[in-house]
Formats: sequence, C-alpha cells, structure tokens
Amino acid sequence: MKVCLVGEGAQGITHIETLKKLDGIEVVSLAGGIRADAEAFAQKYGIGHVSTDLEECLDQPGVEAVVITSPNQVHCEQTVMALERGKHVLLELPMGLSLAECRRVVVAEARSGKVAMMCHTQRFSPVFRKIHDDVRAGRLHLHHIVQQTYFHRRVNENRFGKPRIWTDDLLWHQACHMLDMVYWILDDPDMQAWGQCGPVHETLKVPMDVTIALKARSGCLVSAAQSFNNHGPIQGLYRFIGEEATYVSSKGGLTDHEGNDVAVSGPSGVEAQDAEFFAAIGAGRTALTSCVEVLPVMALIDRVQRAMDGRDGAPSVGMVERQ
Repeated sequence: MKVCLVGEGAQGITHIETLKKLDGIEVVSLAGGIRADAEAFAQKYGIGHVSTDLEECLDQPGVEAVVITSPNQVHCEQTVMALERGKHVLLELPMGLSLAECRRVVVAEARSGKVAMMCHTQRFSPVFRKIHDDVRAGRLHLHHIVQQTYFHRRVNENRFGKPRIWTDDLLWHQACHMLDMVYWILDDPDMQAWGQCGPVHETLKVPMDVTIALKARSGCLVSAAQSFNNHGPIQGLYRFIGEEATYVSSKGGLTDHEGNDVAVSGPSGVEAQDAEFFAAIGAGRTALTSCVEVLPVMALIDRVQRAMDGRDGAPSVGMVERQ
C-alpha cells in the first residue's frame, strides 16, 4: 500500500521508522512544513516525492492512506481534506484543539467510509494493556491513578532543539495521552472532571502548568500534573494504586510497589498501533481507536477546559480561548 506521510518532525521520524518495518507498506510522498527540512527528511528515508503542498502529496499516483504527524493546529483541516479525497487516515493526537474541531473530523470519517484512526498509543502499550486487562478481569480494583508529565519548554523548540513553527498545548495534546488511557481503563465517559491552569507564558501564549482531577463512577480518583516549567528532560510517571497491588510505570517499564519488574510482553505501542491501522484497512473494518471511538475522550478534555475557564463563565487567569 502506498502511503503519504505528513510532517517531518519528531513524530514523523517515529512513524517512518515503524512503517519501514511493516510488510507491503511504501511511503511514496512526504508533505512537509519547512521545505529544507522536508527535503532532508525525504532524502534520508528514501521518499521519492516531497512537497509543502498537502493536496499535491495526497494526489500522488496510488496513494491510499495518509499518516498525519503535523502541528496540532492543522490536524482537523488536514484530516478532513484527506478523508474527503478518499484516503484512509492515521492521525497523531489530538484530533483537534476544540470539541467542535473533533466533531468535524468524526463527521468526515462517517461520510468517507474510510478508516480514520487516532494515535492513542498508550492503548497499544504492553504496560497499559496489562493494567487495562487486570481491571477488566477483576484482578485489580483501582482506588487512585496518579500521573505526572514534566518538560522544560520555556522556549518554543522541539525535542531536537530546533525552533518550532507551532506551539504545544499541555491539555489538548500532552494530557490527552493520560485522559485517553484513563477513559479506556475506567470505561466511564461521564466521570467527574475538574482542572486548573497557571499563568499564560508571555511569548508562548499557553499555560505552562496544568492540574487535572477526575472521579469515576467506581470511586477511583485520578490526580494529574503537567508542566512545561520543570527543569530537566521530559519525564512521565504513572502510579496505579489498587486494592490488590500498586504498580508504577516509568520509561516504558512496569514495577510493583517495591520496585520489582513486572513482566509484560508484546510489540511496542507504536508498532502495534500502526499495524492495527493497516490491518483495519485490509479487513475493511473500523480501527480500534477510530475517531468516533475516541470522541468521548475529547469531550472529557473539553469539560476540563471549561472548568479551567471558570464555572461561572468568567475567564480564569490561565484561560485559553477555544472556538
């Protein structure tokens, strides 16, 4: 199957290296944001066609599917364009930067009849699959999930230290990973949700610190902290506090409360995720993390955003406007 890849940044690298491992998949076109960077990327990975015009890339002969890893701000428009052109779409999260954008994507998915799948990668990770399966089988009854994601991003650069042409968002992008995983494990789209954010950065124009609290109908609490102000490299940690056991996940591994490794097996989350996309296309079925499947997650994020913006409708100090 011939594929168009959108985006020459960090996630573009993640996907091209995974796609090259899949049998029968050929990336024939790259739609880039910065011409020089896109050309260097295409040369390195042997992609025959490159352009900054997405329509031109989608119209390349034989292209059936597109993998979108572009800046968050264009996810909705690019996905709708691809679906309307009859392409299957694998989209890096978030689906959009507002609930209205996400609903547009789901409508386009339904009209197209094509596979439209979100990269909610943690659902495919062996670590989180174990927690999910233990909860669903009744082997683990969760009392509290505690999560942290920390960056140092006071300058608008990517993970390679290069200037970015877009600005990241702690809630709609970074916290989306956590909120999707929690929704998937706890199976409660109507859980109580609250959030608050710190001051908006002078030049980045986004809140640099976010706190989120959830409560599921099971009684399980979720406490999450996100920060772009933390000194040091990116860090992420989950603590699953259950009646039967406490598990800690960090750097892709899983340990018990004493620090002993807990065995998990299976391909990496990205490998399993990308393979699922093409398997769904081949079988003519809905993908496991289709856009419509994960729409409730975006509604949950919207509820957190509205809490941050002030329950009485008055903007809080950290308000980010959403259309």
